[in-house]
Amino acid sequence: MLDIETLRQVPLFSKLPNERLQWLLKQSVEVWREPGEIHRREGDPADHVFILLEGQVRITQKVGNQEVLLAMYEPKTLFGELPVLMGETHFWASGRAVTHCHILELPNQVFWEMLSSCTCVMTEILRTMAERLQAVQTISQHREKLVALGTLAAGLAHELNNPASACRRAVGQLRQTRQVLQPLTVKLNQKQMTCDQKAFVAKLQQDAIAHAKTAAKLDPIMQSDREDEMIQWLEAHNVANSWKLAPTLVTAGLDIDWLENVKKNVGELLLGNVLTWTETTLQEWGLLDELDHCTIRISTLVDAVKDYSYMDRAPLQEIDIHEGIESTLTILSHKLKHSHVLVTREYDCEVPLISAYGRELNQVWTNLIDNAIDAIHEQNGQIWIRTSCESDFLLVEIADNGPGIPPELRSHIFEPFFTTKGVGKGTGLGLHIVYRIVVEQHQGDIRVLSQPGDTRFQVRLPMNLS
Repeated sequence: MLDIETLRQVPLFSKLPNERLQWLLKQSVEVWREPGEIHRREGDPADHVFILLEGQVRITQKVGNQEVLLAMYEPKTLFGELPVLMGETHFWASGRAVTHCHILELPNQVFWEMLSSCTCVMTEILRTMAERLQAVQTISQHREKLVALGTLAAGLAHELNNPASACRRAVGQLRQTRQVLQPLTVKLNQKQMTCDQKAFVAKLQQDAIAHAKTAAKLDPIMQSDREDEMIQWLEAHNVANSWKLAPTLVTAGLDIDWLENVKKNVGELLLGNVLTWTETTLQEWGLLDELDHCTIRISTLVDAVKDYSYMDRAPLQEIDIHEGIESTLTILSHKLKHSHVLVTREYDCEVPLISAYGRELNQVWTNLIDNAIDAIHEQNGQIWIRTSCESDFLLVEIADNGPGIPPELRSHIFEPFFTTKGVGKGTGLGLHIVYRIVVEQHQGDIRVLSQPGDTRFQVRLPMNLS
């Protein structure tokens, strides 16, 4: 049976008089938990606070399919007070016994009466609450950053995989083309040609590649019609593998007049060999061009990551706000394409460089754009990103045509741990982190205006951060 002296060993109650301790004992209930047993589950009513008299309690929060450790409580410790003090009606974390636990449960009414009547207890609880809230917020921020990083990394890996796979495929095809082209070149050189024919064939290669560089992309029907027309011409002139040559030649912008010119300059006997050699050369050029595009895409993604993270740069510096937004859009491009969201940029080109923490601001753009993508459920989803100057502030507005934020939720969206997403559907809005970066770190301002079809987050940043 719990007595006054045991209760007095709890630092929180060490200065309370005997009659007050006796009153606490009468108003509270003792419970015992075995190792591994749940004391309170996430979502249970927050109708008590607890004193851990013996044992250890592990506090966790469910995030998707994982449990995130928030705290480990030792004996003689108060716990479960944060939701009560913050006005929450339910616990947002679970408590599980690590060892055999002896716990004293205080109803909320008793807890509030103790706070109002015992100054020493109130001071200690508020100090403890501030420390714990700061610790939990730190854990939450780190978790948000890690989950966001994982999401971005997955999208980036997908974006990198596409050009990398294309490069590997093109290299394999290029090897095969080279194995065909070299014997064709040798065979063509062995043919008896006049000096004029040799000069024409040498120039023919450059001419075909020049046509390919400027060729307009045809729609499928027109492409098919021109291929059929070319196949008929090739077969009429006894050119072998006409079905294989025609698609490449048509794609390169070559037509019947071009074929007639080749026949006129090289003759019927050399026509097949020259066209086969030209078609293979165009295939090789096309593969090299594909490799060039793929490597440029990979380089662009790598540069975007460097710009996004402000790698090898000082934390506070003069930055171009548009560059940060663009690198963020590149990082999120996989999600944008997958969601079929159209992004419209309305940038003010006269916006100057500002003094800011670039890496942190990119977290702001990531959270706001990512939330806008998630808010859009229709196929015609659209996001607008606008920039402009307002006196000594730079305004960045990120808007979407989603269903909007209900009025009853609007006042809570910047609070810690607040989310409109269901269990297992993300980690929250990340807007508390956004608020801290914009308001506390950059001395700026963030506002939200929302109605169905038009939700706008307005971020105002000082031009010169002192």
